[in-house]
Parts: sequence; structure tokens; C-alpha cells
Amino acid sequence: MAFDVPGDAYQQFMGIFSDPLSTELADLAGVRAGSGMRVLDVGCGPGALTSELVNRCGAAQVVGVDPSPPFVAAVRARLAGVDVVQAPAEELPFEDESFDATLAQLVVHFMGDPAGGVGQMRRVTRPGGVVAACVWDFAGGRAPLSKFWRAVASLDPGVTGEQVRTGSKTGDLVALFRAAGLTDVRESELTVTCRFASFEEWWHPYTLGVGPAGDQVRSLDNEGRVALREACRELIPEPPFVVQAVAWAAVGTR
Repeated sequence: MAFDVPGDAYQQFMGIFSDPLSTELADLAGVRAGSGMRVLDVGCGPGALTSELVNRCGAAQVVGVDPSPPFVAAVRARLAGVDVVQAPAEELPFEDESFDATLAQLVVHFMGDPAGGVGQMRRVTRPGGVVAACVWDFAGGRAPLSKFWRAVASLDPGVTGEQVRTGSKTGDLVALFRAAGLTDVRESELTVTCRFASFEEWWHPYTLGVGPAGDQVRSLDNEGRVALREACRELIPEPPFVVQAVAWAAVGTR
């Protein structure tokens, strides 16, 4: 999957949504400014949530982990003083009970073993600490990428998109959290709203090769890309327009 891309490519692709989503997830997890909490950002990407956590807790209290070398490098360059480690969520290289809160934003559905990854998040969280995660509501068609995948399906009904991934429908994250042994698990919806001045502003990030959507675009020849672009245009409102996106979130206690 195409996450071996420069951090700025991912930021152009998802940053407009993931930046405000970070505020929502940090609030849900109870990470407060001045709390002194030690916090882990699992699958930190180029650092959207990491940056929000640093603003609240300070760089020395925040650790990021991601399997993508370019993303690890991007966070190190962006946030001096943050410990950033290259590793997958399923093999977190930290001692048991190391963090007060462990968060994963837009990551669980990309884990090779979501149950194992959430289990690792629980393991490294101290007793009484918090584990929180969120995933876009692909199954409900409320993700930022939902119109893109709808356009893809209109041209190739055999493409399933991301709606079948674990975590992308109501109850998925709650089930994973409870199976991992977390308690007081509850589900929430996190909503962000982003504005686009033009169709091109919306479309261009899909051409940068990021994630499953980037893979889909890169798999097409020039004619196919033009067809997909125009199919997307038919689904997008006249500019300027607003995209509201919803993520399923779960929070539980170790």
C-alpha cells in the first residue's frame, strides 16, 4: 500500500481533514494541556495528531511510531524533541504500561492485524490509562474519500474501495477494544468540515500516490484517469463547496 511517500504528499492528501480531526480525538481521549500525560501516537504518519499532542503535553511527553520511513523522517523534522520510532502497530517496541494514553488516528483499518495492534496499544498503556482510535466511516459513505470511491465503482463495480476494512463501520472499533480487554469502552462520532475553493483543489491530492486511493489512480492509464476525474467531477458540488466527514471513534480504559 502506498504510504512510502513524502510526508508533504500525505499532508496534501489528508491533512486538511486529519488536522482538525486530531483535536477531536485528543479531546475524546482526555489529553489535556498541562496534564503531564505521557502519550503515544500509533501510526503517526507525518505528524498531524502528534503535533496536537505536543501542543497539549510538550514534546518530551509525546512518542510517535510509524512503519513508514518517510513519515518518521517528516515527524522528526517537523517536531524537534519528539521521540519517533519506526515500527508497525502490531510490534510496538515499548515496555508494558509505558504510557498514560495511547492513540491511533486513521490507522486501525490499515493494520495487517487490527486485533493484534489494538492489543499492543493496550499492553503499552498503564492501568487506568486510556486507549483511543478513530477510522473514517467508509461503510456509511461519510468519509472524505467516499465520493472518490463512488466514482471508481461507477466505472469499475468490481472495486470495493475501503468500506470493507476493519473499523470503517459502527461497532467495529468497540468490538476490537473489548476483545483486547479494555473496559468502559464507548463509541463516538467525530465530525470535521473542510472547504474547497475548486474541484482541482479537491482532485489534485488523489494524484499524489497516497494510500489505496493513490494506488487506484496510479493503476489506471491516462484515459482511465481522465474518466475517473470526470466521474468525480459529476459528484462534486459546484465550487466553492464544503465536505463534511465523519469518523467512528472508540475510547476505553486499560
